Amino acid sequence: MDKQELLSKIRGQMIISCQAVEGEPLYVEEKSVMYLMARAAKQAGTPAIRTSSIRDVIAIKEETGLPVIGLVKIQYPGYEGYITPTMKEVDDLVAAGSDVVALDCTMRKRGDGKTINQFIEEIRAKYPDIVLMADISNYEEGVNAWKCGVDIVGTTMSGYTDYTPKLDQPDYELMRRLSADLDIPVIGEGKIHTPEQAVEALKTGVWAIVVGGAITRPLEIANRFMAAIKASEGGAQ
Repeated sequence: MDKQELLSKIRGQMIISCQAVEGEPLYVEEKSVMYLMARAAKQAGTPAIRTSSIRDVIAIKEETGLPVIGLVKIQYPGYEGYITPTMKEVDDLVAAGSDVVALDCTMRKRGDGKTINQFIEEIRAKYPDIVLMADISNYEEGVNAWKCGVDIVGTTMSGYTDYTPKLDQPDYELMRRLSADLDIPVIGEGKIHTPEQAVEALKTGVWAIVVGGAITRPLEIANRFMAAIKASEGGAQ
């Protein structure tokens, strides 16, 4: 599937993120089990899957046949970002068949001393035809990534950097601004907890949205229910 076919397929749709990293209940060391979440996501009608780790990219593509936005979460000394931070992860994702490679395109410190602009330039020199998704946290980073030549900008990191507001809801304003000002697809992602928020996010003008934790992370879902119940009990006392 080429870039235009992929972008057409996801337009106006909800991509489901199926991820489990070490320490999470659905992470199984022996093998990937996230293909089962992806199976459910496909049955629900998602046009694409976002996932982390090489093994999950491979397993989910084999299970679903859907296009996959692939990333690798890894923390290196000196790197503040952890989503596909070096060329090694890019190489591995390309080899695994990721249809889109997602990477941290915030302005945070990189352990190799390079700017994100230099890193994107190196990726483009090595892989001129791959589809790149920039995970950013604010408007300036989104514009910068667009000018660097990425194919998609996602609001993934809003609220996850020290310099962005910690909202318990989607960053609708960031979605609106980027969608209005960039001439590439913007994907709304982050803190979309409910179907109503998903609909509202799509109304901002974004190309598509990504929803993950509210669907595929049972511990996070259970904790949200528990917190609401505890808050209600506290208010009733």
